[in-house]
Amino acid sequence: MSVFPLTQPTIRLAMLGMVEGNGHPYSWSIIINGDYDADALANCPYAAIKTYIGKQPRNTLGIAGAEVTHIWTDDPDDARSVAKVAKIPHVVARPEDVIGHVDAVLVATDKGFEHVERCRPFVEAGLPVFIDKPLCDNRADLEVFSDWVARGHPLISSSAMRYCKEFEPFHRATHEFGALRYIDMTMAKSWETYGIHALEAVYPIVGPGFVSVRNTGDADRNIVHLKHRDGVDVTLAVVNDLYGGFGLMTLAGTAAATQLRFFDNYYSFKQQLQAYVDYLRSGTPPVPWAETRELMQLVIGGLESRNDGGREVFLSELE
Repeated sequence: MSVFPLTQPTIRLAMLGMVEGNGHPYSWSIIINGDYDADALANCPYAAIKTYIGKQPRNTLGIAGAEVTHIWTDDPDDARSVAKVAKIPHVVARPEDVIGHVDAVLVATDKGFEHVERCRPFVEAGLPVFIDKPLCDNRADLEVFSDWVARGHPLISSSAMRYCKEFEPFHRATHEFGALRYIDMTMAKSWETYGIHALEAVYPIVGPGFVSVRNTGDADRNIVHLKHRDGVDVTLAVVNDLYGGFGLMTLAGTAAATQLRFFDNYYSFKQQLQAYVDYLRSGTPPVPWAETRELMQLVIGGLESRNDGGREVFLSELE
């Protein structure tokens, strides 16, 4: 069991899991370790990662006082590939094999319905855990995570969209627009995996207090209306092939408006990972659990609404 917060000079991290379409073990490990094998990276199957990592000066990589020392992925070939790219010294046969050899873990998969069982061995071992977005996608699993947090287990989860430099200036700072009345956000891929990206981009701008969620779309085209207690209406379009609209946001109020576009993956990921390392050092989560819980209620409510013919689901139903 780790003593938390962590005080050792270098925090040893395990990167755990990889699922189709999510190359975070490559990029996160490079960002944390601060070095990579360029020839091995050329063979990485994720073109976007090769592009945004390749643009960074080498001296901007790395998070001080942290190192990914162990890697496990669902396909052993992936683990060997990531280890070569990010210069990770230890590839393990089972995820549990890292217990006793690392100080904290990152569960780097984005299938929320799997996360309770992926996290359980490390929670039970007392290791701090970072869970990739979304934390979960159903009521039962949210209650398990809530119970773990209530019992003092150190775990956090977030979307990198919370840390976008394009949106950060407007976090609880929209006074120039008068009374904020409307936000629109577009996102690609599925509600199950990328809905949280749209939600967590918006959430730090308006803060807690969402009242309801209504999804009138379908599995490929999620059109979601959120109501906030402060009189802000939010619409999210999370459409399977909407890559041209990835991360577009409109903010509009009674006096002015602006339109924003997310573009810097690297900055967002590095700030997200730095926030985890800071949490490991301080013991203070970057986001209160109550906010993470509300975000998961919005994810879950969006799914339940879609499955129930577009019914308005009130967050009070999910308490």
